[in-house]
Amino acid sequence: MSGAPQAPTYPDLVRDLADRGLLTGRWRQVFDAVPRSRFVPAAVWRQLSDRCEPVVGTDASLALVNSDEPVVTQLDDGAKGGPGVATSSNSMPSMVARMLGLLDVEDGQRVLEIGTGTGYVSALLCKRLGDDLVHSVELDPVVARQAADALAQSGYRPHLRVGDGEHPWPGLGLVDRLIATCALRYVPYTLLRQVRPGGIVVAPLAREFWSGALVQLRVQGDGTAVGPFCGGATYMPMRAHRVPDLHEVRGKGRARAAGLDPAQLLDLGFALYAGARLPGVRLIHRNTGQGVQVWVTRENGSAATAATGEEVWQYGPGFLWEEIEQTWWEYETAGRPDADRFGLTVTGRGQHVWLRDPSEVIRPARGQLARSGLRRSAG
Repeated sequence: MSGAPQAPTYPDLVRDLADRGLLTGRWRQVFDAVPRSRFVPAAVWRQLSDRCEPVVGTDASLALVNSDEPVVTQLDDGAKGGPGVATSSNSMPSMVARMLGLLDVEDGQRVLEIGTGTGYVSALLCKRLGDDLVHSVELDPVVARQAADALAQSGYRPHLRVGDGEHPWPGLGLVDRLIATCALRYVPYTLLRQVRPGGIVVAPLAREFWSGALVQLRVQGDGTAVGPFCGGATYMPMRAHRVPDLHEVRGKGRARAAGLDPAQLLDLGFALYAGARLPGVRLIHRNTGQGVQVWVTRENGSAATAATGEEVWQYGPGFLWEEIEQTWWEYETAGRPDADRFGLTVTGRGQHVWLRDPSEVIRPARGQLARSGLRRSAG
């Protein structure tokens, strides 16, 4: 008679990441040497699709920590009595492994981390490179203090700073690598100027039409940065980059038959393409028993909502759903390229998404740039 299933352990988690090809070379040894549990506070939550659920009891908490799941460590920026929105976490270990692999660090290189969080990524970098080469900035002073304590108790002393990671670290000089562990709406050019030519930036981006994608940029000699998207990545946004999910909707609803399954809008390749063609259009979704329901809005009050197998409802001026359908047919004509065929270029004047080659910039659809309200980017 078999007993109860054995609770997962941290070595089990590391072995699984290695078996999946996410930990290669020295990173396997580094992850083995830095237990995740040292960087998770007593009060934690599990992120569900519609809420954060408190994790009660040491065994349940340890089981979550030793799984390939994010561990929510703060709600509502630490305020009491809020709606229960996750605002800080210990990231999903497989995502951490992916990002550190893309960072491609070498011995002797200086790294700047934007978003210290619990300190777990800082500890991994310290183990790999040495304390003096690791710099990490955190905006929330309470989170920063908890991370500093956890790092010190584990024997790591990177350079830590409390401040806004969007702005340069005074006196830091140039670093070789920069990693952001919070989602950015755009890559601040001021951050690129802290990375030496040839250096690498790895960051999750979250724009209006897509909830998260990982980008790997290489800084050029002229100060620009260019690189590919590397799959999906959902992170909590940098506080200065937070925006409401949807715009205010105006006008009465108008129904019509759906010519496009709304689930197709969630494909990351299409989302990257549509985000560049329709700047300023915001999209959110929820899963339903039949598929998904999506809502899209624009700053001028136009909107549309569609659910799998049901009619489309449009609101306000214009015909937003028709624009989305037109964008889908363009994407189909382009061969439905996967997300890894897209990339990003960042300059002092803004940033733009391209397809297959940096010279093939995806321009906004006619009239969209003026309506979008975006000032920092054209794609």
